[in-house]
Amino acid sequence: MSKLSLAFLLCCIVAIGCDNKKNAKAVVENVSDNEIADTTVYGKCGEGTAMHTLELITDKGDTLTYTLEGLDTCSNVQGGLFVGDRLAVISGPKSEEGLFAEKVINLTSLLGKWVSLDKSFEICEGGVVEGSMKEPKPYTEWKILNGKLILSSDTFDIYSLGADSLYLENTEGIYGYKRLSKEVK
Repeated sequence: MSKLSLAFLLCCIVAIGCDNKKNAKAVVENVSDNEIADTTVYGKCGEGTAMHTLELITDKGDTLTYTLEGLDTCSNVQGGLFVGDRLAVISGPKSEEGLFAEKVINLTSLLGKWVSLDKSFEICEGGVVEGSMKEPKPYTEWKILNGKLILSSDTFDIYSLGADSLYLENTEGIYGYKRLSKEVK
């Protein structure tokens, strides 16, 4: 009888141990499903940048050359390409020409004070947003994630970024802002 009790006890321990492993594995899978991997490459615009190519000196110190225009493709470049400016690059599929930049966002051009009829905010270095918003939840931080601008909890596509204008798009519509010059107080 003691062998039978020992075998039963051993089966219970194994069953409990396996049950806990299944629960732990499910939790790990749920956490990884909720995290979004950022495929964006960050760096500075290099001196080898030309009309159809982008030289990017990555934050890791690597130099990558991207094609901006192929046979049937054209990159979405927002904010221009100026040597020394900080860029966020989203790679597209590799082609015969090499790496293709699907989207390029000039982070240096994105920095600054932006105003609309009912909003005023400043995108600062280090992921900080300052300013007054006439909304219940003001923006306090920003980042680029896979080519999208995330302002606190809101996600936008950068529809257009120019020297003095910014157009952001989300499911609600397109929002236009103009750059507030530093001279105006």
